[in-house]
Amino acid sequence: MRIALLTRNFSRMAGGAESYAISVAQELARHHEIHVFCQETDEPVSGAIYHLVKRPCRRPRWINQIYYALATWWQTRHGYDVVHSHEHVFHGQVQTLHVQPVARGIWGQRKGWRLILRALSVLTSPRRMTYAWLESARMKVIDGRRLVFASPQLMSDFLPFYPGIESISHVIPPGVQCPVAPMDRGGSRQALAWNVNESWLLFVANDYQRKGLDTLLEAMVELPSSFRLAVVGRASQQATYTAKVAQKGLSNRIQFLGPRHDVHRLMAAADLLVHPTLEDSFGMVVLEAMAMGLPVIVSPAPYCGMSADLTHLKQAWLLSSPKDALGIADAVREVLGNKSLRQSLMSGGLEEARHRSWADAALKYEKIFTS
Repeated sequence: MRIALLTRNFSRMAGGAESYAISVAQELARHHEIHVFCQETDEPVSGAIYHLVKRPCRRPRWINQIYYALATWWQTRHGYDVVHSHEHVFHGQVQTLHVQPVARGIWGQRKGWRLILRALSVLTSPRRMTYAWLESARMKVIDGRRLVFASPQLMSDFLPFYPGIESISHVIPPGVQCPVAPMDRGGSRQALAWNVNESWLLFVANDYQRKGLDTLLEAMVELPSSFRLAVVGRASQQATYTAKVAQKGLSNRIQFLGPRHDVHRLMAAADLLVHPTLEDSFGMVVLEAMAMGLPVIVSPAPYCGMSADLTHLKQAWLLSSPKDALGIADAVREVLGNKSLRQSLMSGGLEEARHRSWADAALKYEKIFTS
């Protein structure tokens, strides 16, 4: 098959949604001709054909979004068996959804006069109107259209705003690649200059605030000085959080590493992944940590979509609330202070990861493409 794949940033450094698109494309490229239409890429899939779409402007973003939608529609009108979009565009037979519905952010649970005021604000906001229109166009039930959600939780979030989409909806969660052999923990720590006598927590996210770093920093205040935290993700937020760390007296215990290509090596070196996310349609980093044999502390559903498939103390420690700093601190102490619990979480998480592969996810997409 000749497949057109739409995503503005085709790089793993961009985030979980982009990593999902790349991993599916890698599997599909084994048997199909993949054409990637993007505005930025480090060309992570060998064998794919890349088509760079011009960017008229970086801000306002909604103008670029309209341009990208129109440009990709024009370029993929003919010559492709399937147009598979991971973006807010009005065209494409298969639409994969990774984030919360725009409609939810706009309308929420508003009623009465609050609903009227919000409708007026939408009508006077080109940005809101653009994203609302593009999302409604993606959700339209038409011949040949299929919707794919990254988790059951995400699909349920869309249903109240777009009734009738059940008949064209599917759920294909992310997969993961488990390492063939355990990585060298000692060597990984030595390369990072991490003290073997310290306990290292790992936090991985591009949106520090939405993924719960503020609460995690509060938890760090409650933990002994031998507990350290490595923060991985988009460097643009680092200055703001460096100031917050200094205010809390944590400067010598928090290490900002910026975006990294070797997150797997950091997972091999760390003692624990802490992911107190406030909003995650799935939470790929949780699954990736499990595949590396790293125990995980994570927000419960619905904050983290993957948590709906997990059992507390079996595959992960599920927090009662991602906003409870004392609860996070207690969980960290318990997991790292109880050797048998830590080993149990490592084994349970690894077993969960072994049942989720990108090859299986690609097969599910192939069935949708040919249906």
